[in-house]
Order: sequence, then structure tokens, then C-alpha cells
Amino acid sequence: MNASVMEQTRVGVSAIVPRADVMVAAIAAELRDGDHAFIGLGTGGRAFVNAVGIPSVAIELARRAWDLDLVAQYGVLFEPDLSQTPRSFADPYLLRWPGAANVPVDVCLDQFRRGKISVSFISGVQIDPFGNLNSVVIGDHDRPQVRLTGPIAQTDHAAYAGRTVIVLPHERRTFVNRVDFVSAVGYGDGPGFRERHGLLGGGPALVVTELATLRFVPETKRMFLASIHPGVSLEEVLASTGFDLDFPEAVPVTPAPTESETRLIQEIDPEGLWLNARIR
Repeated sequence: MNASVMEQTRVGVSAIVPRADVMVAAIAAELRDGDHAFIGLGTGGRAFVNAVGIPSVAIELARRAWDLDLVAQYGVLFEPDLSQTPRSFADPYLLRWPGAANVPVDVCLDQFRRGKISVSFISGVQIDPFGNLNSVVIGDHDRPQVRLTGPIAQTDHAAYAGRTVIVLPHERRTFVNRVDFVSAVGYGDGPGFRERHGLLGGGPALVVTELATLRFVPETKRMFLASIHPGVSLEEVLASTGFDLDFPEAVPVTPAPTESETRLIQEIDPEGLWLNARIR
């Protein structure tokens, strides 16, 4: 991972582990045999790396490192060949990207509503303590300071997927006490919210940033600090979070990828298309 896209983490004196690699390994460890994973499509620097690049490499790492049997779905495309990744995600290139199947949009979204997606990957510009995401506006909806790209299929991700993995930057303006607009629902206002509103999916399971991994307390549905990446301090994480964050007395360190996992990550993304955002 190029330091211009995401900082590197120093471990000990001599080893430098790219934080993107740590994030990839953390997500790969979350995947299960038989998962049907859904990844959205998009372009644009750091946002692309978080929403698309890191999950894509993580799925392939899980396959190669632990021989997991997974299905990867990119919008309407099932099981694309990462070794033939197009240089652009414009429609003409996506249509020529070799894969197992290409289905109509309505069939694609129907996978969510029928409960076929076991894990989905989403991102956003804001997240609150209950895992609700915003990718619509900053400020008042009718008079916004900034109008964002919009949720696209995020609403379906959040409502129907068996579990969601959220990947986003760790900044105070991102981790806020209350999102300006809910474009992808997490646990709403706390315990019982999803059940009251008939949301069939399990909700957010894991949040991964360049600083840490975070999960949700089963009883309260509030986010807590699960681990800190190598070379990151607790103070740095707390200072980058815009709400009170619970953490254990001894915060675990996120496992860095092993040497063999690091080699696999380099083999999966030798040109930095995914982790250096070189897809346009």
C-alpha cells in the first residue's frame, strides 16, 4: 500500500507493515466458509480503497490462505477474475470483465431481499455509535453543506445482509455522535430497533479503519474498540473518535499479516490496482 493513500505502521524497529495489509488480514479473518459476499463498485482514491479495494483483496486472501469456499458478487457480476481486473470501472470495461455470471440489476438486488447475501461491505462519510451510516448529505437534508454521492444499494445491504462489514477512515468528522442522515441503518437507536422495523439482516458486525477494529456490544448495540492496529496508540484512536468509545482494560493489538499472507496480498494486487486506487 502506498503511503500516499494510507499511512504505514511501524512495528518494532525494522518491520514496516502497510495499514491496508493489516485491514485486509483483519477482514479476511472475519470471513467464513460458504459466505456469499457483496461488494459495491466505485472509483476515487481513498474511498475506493476502503469500500472496494480492501474487501476485494481480503476475499481473495481468505480463499488462498485458508481455502475458504466463497462467492464474491460485484453488483451484477458474480465471481470476476481479479487477475484480469479492468483499469476502469466504466460500464464498457465492466461488461468485458471475465466472471462466472452477469445478471440483471433486479436479480442482483433480489439476492439481498431473499436473504442470499451473508456478508456485505459498505462505507460512508459518517457513522454513529450504533453503526448507522450516512452517505447522502452533510448538514440539513434540504439545505446541505455538502451533497454526497448517495446510498445506491446501501439501504439493501444494511437491511437484508446477514452481517455487514464497514470500512472507512478513522476521523472525528466521520465517527460522529449522530449522523446527519441515515442512508444505511445499523442498530438504529439501540436494542430492539431492527426487530421493531422488520429488518431481516443481522446488522453491522465489524468496523475496520486504518487505526483499529471495532465491534458492537450485544446488549447495548453500541460500538466498542475491539483492537488497535500495530503502532497505533489508544490515545490516537480516542482522539480520532467523535463520541465516547468503550474499550477493554487491555486493548488487543490487531494481528499483522504473516509473511505468507503478505506475499499473497502482493500476488493478489501486484500493480496496486486495488490497494493503491489505480482503477479509474
